[in-house]
Formats: sequence, structure tokens, C-alpha cells
Amino acid sequence: MERRFEKELESLKTTLIRMGSVVEEHCKLAIKSVFEEDVPAAQKIIDSDDRINSFEIEIDNAVIDILALQQPVASDLRLILAAQKISNDLERIGDHAVNIAESTVQFSKTRPKEPSMEIPKMSELAVAMLRDALDSFVHVSPELAQAVLTRDDLIDEMNRSMTMEVVELLQKNKKFIEGGLELVRLSRNLERIADLATNIAEEVIFLAQARIVKHHAEEKKTGPVEKDAN
Repeated sequence: MERRFEKELESLKTTLIRMGSVVEEHCKLAIKSVFEEDVPAAQKIIDSDDRINSFEIEIDNAVIDILALQQPVASDLRLILAAQKISNDLERIGDHAVNIAESTVQFSKTRPKEPSMEIPKMSELAVAMLRDALDSFVHVSPELAQAVLTRDDLIDEMNRSMTMEVVELLQKNKKFIEGGLELVRLSRNLERIADLATNIAEEVIFLAQARIVKHHAEEKKTGPVEKDAN
């Protein structure tokens, strides 16, 4: 029975890692489609969203089966709960990748082309945060997870700066209205990917150290403070 339980836990982790890999790839391809104005590539991301949803359903069912049939100890229970929450965050990131792909389609209809402003830097940072958050789960590394948290404020500031720049652009030239609003939407989706990557990192810290660090902005700047998870 114990060996079967270990296999179920390992299968849960493997499925979650596969889901993370697909979501990360979707984000990269969606962002690439924006910069390369590749509408067919963007449409593929939009059409393949069901694949990510299927992963979430598979993980939810696995979690239900494990909890119903097994009696996991504290450390295993943390893994099960963290896996379910991370799966939900990944599904939402997949939705934001679809939104970004939809921006590619909209940009293809917008003329003249708007300046990309902070979008390249935000894209690079958001993808890096997601990659590191997933790696922190694979390696159960609270240090790597903490490094993700420290970058959350930076991308928030970039999103605010981006919005202000677009507003200034629109005040000077009304012909940028449609494209400008799409830039704000794109920026917001990148910021949300980073937020959800931060959520994943917080779950890894909970998994590794049984500490809850959610909603503590100061901890993201100065490092985590001990808190009882019970």
C-alpha cells in the first residue's frame, strides 16, 4: 500500500511538471507571436488551451483519489495541497497566454504600429519568474522560490509605468487609441503571469518549510519571517 501511495504521489508531481512545461511553452510562443506578428502561431495557442484545462482536471481527480483512499502525513499532505493550488495557478497562466495570443491578432488589425515600450523587458521578466518558480518546485528549492518573490514588485512597477506611458501617448496622438489599449491589456497579462508565478513560489516555500508567506509584501523585500503554518 505504501509503495502504491508513493507511485501516486510521484505521478501527481510528474503530471504537474508536464503541465508547467506546456504552460511555460505557451507563454513563450504567445509572446513570440506578438513580437513577430505571427497570427497563425497565436491562433494555435488559442486553439490548444483545452490541453492545459485537461491537465488541471487530471490533477484535481488525482488529488481527490489520494485524499479519499490514503492517509497522507503532514509533508505529503503539503505536497498534495500545493500541487492542486499550483495546478490552478498554471491554468490561469495558460488563460493569460491565450489573452496575449489574442493581442497578436488584434495588433495585426491595428495601424500604424505602436511602440512596444516596456513590453520586451516585462516579457523577459515574467517568463523568467515563471521558469524559476517551476524550477523551485522541481528541485523543492525555497531559495529559488524566494528569489521569485523579490522580483514581483519590479514587474508591478513596470506595469504601472507602462500604463502611464500609454496614457501620455494617447494624449498626444489619438490615432494610437486601439493599439494603446491593447498594449495596456498586454502589459496587464504579463503582470498577472508574474503574480501567479509568485503564487507558485509561495506554495513551494510552504511545501519545503511549512511556512505561509502569502500577503506579506515586506517579506518579499527583506526575506521571510518565521510563521507557524498550523
